[in-house]
Amino acid sequence: MIRLGLIFLLFGLPVCLLAQNAAVTGKVVDAVSNEPLPFVNVLVSGTSVGTVTDEAGHFEFRNLTPGFIRIEASFVGYKKAVSSEVEVNNSSTAFVEILLQKSVSKLDEVTVTASPFRKTLESPVSLRSIGIGEIEKSPGANRDISKIIQSFPGVQSTPAFRNDIIIRGGGPSESRFYLDGVEVPFINHFATQGASGGPVGILNADFIREVNYFSGAFPANRGNALSGVMEFYQIDGNEEKLNFHGTLGASEVAATLDGLLGEKTNFVFSVRKSYLQLLFSVLELPFLPEFTDTQFKIRTRFNKKNELILTGLAANDISELNDNIDDPDEEQKYILSEIPVYKQQTYTLGAVYKHYRDNSYQTFVASRSYLNNSAYKYLDNDESSEANKILDYDSQEAENKFRFENTSRMDGFKLNFGANLDFVSYKNSSQFRRFYNNQPVNVSYNTDLNLVKYGLFAQLSKSVFSERLALSVGVRADANNYSSGMKNLLDQFSPRFSASYSLTERWSLNFNTGRYYQLPAYTSLGYKENDVFVNKNNNLKYIAVNHFIGGVEYRPKPTVQLSAEAFWKGYSQYPFSVNNQVSLANLGADFGVVGDEEVASISEGRAYGAEFQARINATDGFNFNLSYTLVRSEFNDGEGSYIPSSWDAKHLLTVTTTKDLKRNWRIGARWRFVGGLPYTPWDIEKSSLVEAWNLQGGPYADYSRLNAERFDPFHQLDIRIDKSYYFEKLTAKFYIDIQNFYNFQAQQNDIIVRAEDASGNFILADNGNRYVLNEIKNTSGTVLPTIGIIIEF
Repeated sequence: MIRLGLIFLLFGLPVCLLAQNAAVTGKVVDAVSNEPLPFVNVLVSGTSVGTVTDEAGHFEFRNLTPGFIRIEASFVGYKKAVSSEVEVNNSSTAFVEILLQKSVSKLDEVTVTASPFRKTLESPVSLRSIGIGEIEKSPGANRDISKIIQSFPGVQSTPAFRNDIIIRGGGPSESRFYLDGVEVPFINHFATQGASGGPVGILNADFIREVNYFSGAFPANRGNALSGVMEFYQIDGNEEKLNFHGTLGASEVAATLDGLLGEKTNFVFSVRKSYLQLLFSVLELPFLPEFTDTQFKIRTRFNKKNELILTGLAANDISELNDNIDDPDEEQKYILSEIPVYKQQTYTLGAVYKHYRDNSYQTFVASRSYLNNSAYKYLDNDESSEANKILDYDSQEAENKFRFENTSRMDGFKLNFGANLDFVSYKNSSQFRRFYNNQPVNVSYNTDLNLVKYGLFAQLSKSVFSERLALSVGVRADANNYSSGMKNLLDQFSPRFSASYSLTERWSLNFNTGRYYQLPAYTSLGYKENDVFVNKNNNLKYIAVNHFIGGVEYRPKPTVQLSAEAFWKGYSQYPFSVNNQVSLANLGADFGVVGDEEVASISEGRAYGAEFQARINATDGFNFNLSYTLVRSEFNDGEGSYIPSSWDAKHLLTVTTTKDLKRNWRIGARWRFVGGLPYTPWDIEKSSLVEAWNLQGGPYADYSRLNAERFDPFHQLDIRIDKSYYFEKLTAKFYIDIQNFYNFQAQQNDIIVRAEDASGNFILADNGNRYVLNEIKNTSGTVLPTIGIIIEF
């Protein structure tokens, strides 16, 4: 298949160049009542191709040029709107639904220009929308949603090839994710329990229609987030025929089906399977990961007033050690000594029911999420005796969530209010060893924790002064039955306020402030010592953060957006490791588990800075995104002094550009720069102790010098070349994606290994009490070319 794809790329097929029979159908409805709107003017953005909706609100366009387009809609008494991006081709008819909101201003008092850049009453700042075109075209991302988000302002990427979402100096556990309104705790394979990152995304890009990314100004109906909220909206199944979409990517093969299940029901279903174990084995890498995932969406429109969406995703991850490497080098030995064997299963199933009325609609959401995370490790991977086992970890998290929302619009006011009720089960059976206060400590506990979480929220918004000034005020309160310190809703009272003023049609000033809360990880809530919930006795509290954000936005054209924002975040009640004397805000961007230890809610921190973004989303196929963030992130060290956190990058710069060329070629490039991150050096004296090393099979960080050193800056260039063929009944796409084009070597913490004699025995010192350790300079980075093939029919 790859050889055939290269032949296509090199020579092309002239017949496909003449096929310009792409089509799109759609529907325009009232955003609140869901009533179809007849006689609406609709237009293909950037062209003079237009039509009018029929009496049922439907429209269609035929004989379009294949590619990515948006549809504009305008109607008397409503605000102009631009649809999310949709790809049209010759082999199937695309569908797009446009929601129009009523306008309360007279036509001669305000001029509204439709734009692809989203801005809401609740979130006039720190909201970015990402269309399917950007997802499909993004260089260096390989259609991975998390990697694409890393190109946006305030989001930090790392050279560790992980998908951690680190926003404006906050930790990787501070974001929440929603899939068509259903909260999804994990969106990455091999996720870090207690955080959220991982090396590969679970979400299939074939499903995604649009992504809303919030780095602040969170709506009141989105709780339990400190730094970020991501809302993923999925496509609907094709309502004309059954479609197949096959993808061969960098690490997996995927197949997607979509179509009709009945007259009123459509579906999308996919399954993906990695071939990483085979690839890593051939390359003689020391670990062998493998993953499988599946995703689905079923949408039923019972009538124009009632609809139901069923959605879900599941993943199965396995990581084993490669013990068949002949004569492993020191880096391979280091990895083999550090990494455990682990398995992870996750799933989320959700149902979203909507009922529409004349001036309001109600949303009912029910979901279940589950994580099973297990790992084991033997010292030197010697499984001949159970006495060599240094880690035996088995944990399950289950969340059953229920949420009700009412959204009303009347007399220019928008009111959203509701409540949520969650039932949580956390189980953990763990045995491992740690080295505290110069002595080994055996940790063994069994947890069966059941929580009831509950919350209330409301947000009222209105535009005044001919819709030039938009105001929004919201409140939220969350609590649970874990302890007396968490059960009172008023203790987690979370107000927020936003304002946006349009100076002119093109210039606007924006502001937001709010206080947000997040529950500590279940790993901390459920941690036990001597059969006692030690962190419950420590009066563990919700983490709190105050946001202040102000900015200015300029849109010289509907397709061009320039924005600048300043932000400040003040953290309090962050969990602080009692034994290691480090804030958990510094942890989470590594594999394993975060928070399974004694902690206290005493850490404080702050993150502040400014960011600038320039975006061009032109209708001629040119896309440009420049984002720069100046950020400082600091947390206290247990003695009251602020020191740089692990995410204090100072400078984040990303430039991404793509351009559609003639004959369905496309080129793109992304360049990233991340300032040198702080890091904690190794404690060589402690690590060299035989008793200490043998407890965890590796070196220990010197937390007395927390983040005392700083890496050199990291930068990387990714390039991508695409070629598409649009046949009458088939679409074929091929791409070459080259990550780290100029082979930059990113600095990382030194590798620590035990010295060996000529016979392969470890060299001991201090009467056999210490290992002799070698420190080896460590860098990462390689040119990584990928050939991708996408077939659709």
